Amino acid sequence: MNILGGFQKRIALAMAGKSPWGGKPGGSGGKDGEQPEEAPGADDPPRGPRNPWLPGGGGEEPRRSANIEDIFKHRGAEGPRRRGGGGGDGPRFRLPDGPGGRSWFPLAIAAIAALWLFVTSIHQVAPREQGIVTWLGGKYSHTLSSGLNFTLPWPIQVVEIENVSQIRSESIPGTNEEKLILTGDQNLVDLSYLIRWNIKDLQQFKFQLADPEETIREVAEAAMRASVAEQDLDSVLSGAGRATIEERVRTRMQTILDAYRAGVAVQGIEIEKTDPPAEVVEAFKDVSAAQQDAETAVNSARAYAQRVLARAQGDAAAFDKIYEEYRLAPQVTRQRLYYETMESVLSKTNKTIIEADGVVPYLPLPEVQRRSQGSPPVVSTPEGQ
Repeated sequence: MNILGGFQKRIALAMAGKSPWGGKPGGSGGKDGEQPEEAPGADDPPRGPRNPWLPGGGGEEPRRSANIEDIFKHRGAEGPRRRGGGGGDGPRFRLPDGPGGRSWFPLAIAAIAALWLFVTSIHQVAPREQGIVTWLGGKYSHTLSSGLNFTLPWPIQVVEIENVSQIRSESIPGTNEEKLILTGDQNLVDLSYLIRWNIKDLQQFKFQLADPEETIREVAEAAMRASVAEQDLDSVLSGAGRATIEERVRTRMQTILDAYRAGVAVQGIEIEKTDPPAEVVEAFKDVSAAQQDAETAVNSARAYAQRVLARAQGDAAAFDKIYEEYRLAPQVTRQRLYYETMESVLSKTNKTIIEADGVVPYLPLPEVQRRSQGSPPVVSTPEGQ
């Protein structure tokens, strides 16, 4: 309890502006409750130990509390000594002096500026390329041709180089996408194609349209739909129909792009796929198989007709020749025809029956024929002999 009472007393003295260790603040007070040997005057300001937050010390100055400005001044004064590791007089980096004691800094700035002017003012353009020069990257200035070209340094003039001879391609539609187009006979076909184009006028290509690539895709789709609508499904699926559609699409695209002043030359259109929609693929295959069978049957009938017609034409030509001979010698021609007809008929049988007086009714012509060919005669003997 005595200890707590002593602390409370000292706190009360401090709040009253008196030193808790006896005497007035700043004096050499003695023990608790004793008077100091030399008391300062009543008008003297209180003095005390040096405030570490006051710049330059505070031993001889009147006591006061440090404010925020004193703290920052203290940190600024102590900072260089801490960073330098050797106090305020530590070593510092410095560029060597130039001739006559001048600094190298202006010369370095001049060298950097000259290098910047050289790099941004000279442009080498390849043979298949062209360059667009703009003022501050916005307004068109002129076009650079192939070779060595000079412009004002960047950013006064900005140069953008493009390959104008490169053949670029656009595939419509994209990968794993379906593009259904209506044909002239009200059928749908899934069609994909490739567009080949290059830059014809670089100035128009850069400044006439906001998005040239997207414009080319939209123009190609419109031209393709218009061209496919003029053909039926069979023509679109056949090779001859594809060639016609490709040429019409290319012509229409070039006409529209020239009207837009797009600066683009369409080199060609290539149809890659023409299939029925996925929902009717099986039915379409059945129809195609039936059409192929029908075509096979028609081709077979035509071949048979050609053979019959050729045989008939040959028979007619032979009859005309015989008729000419008959007109010259009717009896002889008639007799010859009779003999030829009988020969063709009898050559296919092995028996001949002749009804005439004095002639045996049956002639063994096959036996006579075998004998004439040298075959041994067939001898039949009765059984038991």
